[in-house]
Amino acid sequence: MWCSSTNSIALTAYTYLTIFDLFSLVTCLISYWVMMKKPSPVYSFGFERFEVLAVFASTVLAQLGALFILKESAERFLEQPEIHTGRLLVGTFVALFFNLFTMLSIKNKPFAYVSEAASTSWLQEHVADLSRSICGIIPGLSSIFLPRMNPFVLIDIAGALALCITYMLIEINNYFAVDTASAIAIALMTFGTMYPMSVYSGKVLLQTTPPHVIGQLDKLLREVSTLDGVLEVRNEHFWTLGFGTLAGSVHVRIRRDANEQMVLAHVTNRLYTLVSTLTVQIFKDDWIRPTLSSVPIANNILNLSDHHIIPMPSLKAADSLNPVTSTPAKPCSPPPEFSFNTPGKNVSPVILLNTQTKPYGLGFNHGSAPYSSVLNQGLGIPGMGTAQGFRTGFANAPSRYGTNARGQPRP
Repeated sequence: MWCSSTNSIALTAYTYLTIFDLFSLVTCLISYWVMMKKPSPVYSFGFERFEVLAVFASTVLAQLGALFILKESAERFLEQPEIHTGRLLVGTFVALFFNLFTMLSIKNKPFAYVSEAASTSWLQEHVADLSRSICGIIPGLSSIFLPRMNPFVLIDIAGALALCITYMLIEINNYFAVDTASAIAIALMTFGTMYPMSVYSGKVLLQTTPPHVIGQLDKLLREVSTLDGVLEVRNEHFWTLGFGTLAGSVHVRIRRDANEQMVLAHVTNRLYTLVSTLTVQIFKDDWIRPTLSSVPIANNILNLSDHHIIPMPSLKAADSLNPVTSTPAKPCSPPPEFSFNTPGKNVSPVILLNTQTKPYGLGFNHGSAPYSSVLNQGLGIPGMGTAQGFRTGFANAPSRYGTNARGQPRP
């Protein structure tokens, strides 16, 4: 109502900070409610993420209000209305008192943690440089201005100072455009202060690992990997559960002869100093020495039969064998100059005994079977003489060496 009566957009921008203070009070109530609640089967990690979500929503709404002020200020530059200063200064001090009382009188744990853990805003950096210069002249002020001021108190004081300057310039020179400039300055300070907090709380909601604890976690994991019985540490994942609460899970592979409970106790003791909510899964080494029983062996290899059978391919029914060349020839085709179908193609399967020691040829057993048994197995061509057919392999070729009456070869 006071913003509407004064027609001041700078006072409206400062009032948005008061609305943000109301949201900070709601966040504080949520924090107390989270402290009283215990983890449930649905929320096994507790309710700490509710206060993280409340901080994120409050800072984002404050930034949206700052963007709205910037849009309204751009429109006022085209046509600047008249500003009434009757309640402008009174409204400034009332809002400043409410903001400082809200931020300093109540211990708001979520916002206190975020303001310290988040990166500094550009307003804090400029004020820190100015504070170093002042503390160099007056060393007693170092406890107040250093190392860095509270960002909420800083923006409240800076906004009130901008409104006081606006009031004086309007009262002295009727310079109404300074009200729009002050509104833009307050909106930029609000956006610059709330943005680092939104980024920090957003990373917590995304379950990322805080950058400032990565080095400590790596050191602890190296110590865990050197424990007695630990072979490997893998699938480690650590994230921020709430403000100041770190959760994590890790898989630990141990030796088969190691004590699971002992290793679990040592690993938990090492990591619990940094990770308050920890889940450790212990599993033993699954390496198994290969044995013969695990290799599949065919029955025909273990249980050998008395004979090895070597199958020989046979000719087709349509092919015929030329008795002179022992090559297959067709009736209506000329005799081939070269033949790749060897006589072995027409030989029936040869049975080799397991008792043979030194095979000198296909189907020949050195010193164990006579010629007659070999010929009976099919190496001789049917219709041929026994010794003659075996030596020459030709059925109708004339014998070069004759025989006498006793059947012995003639020299």
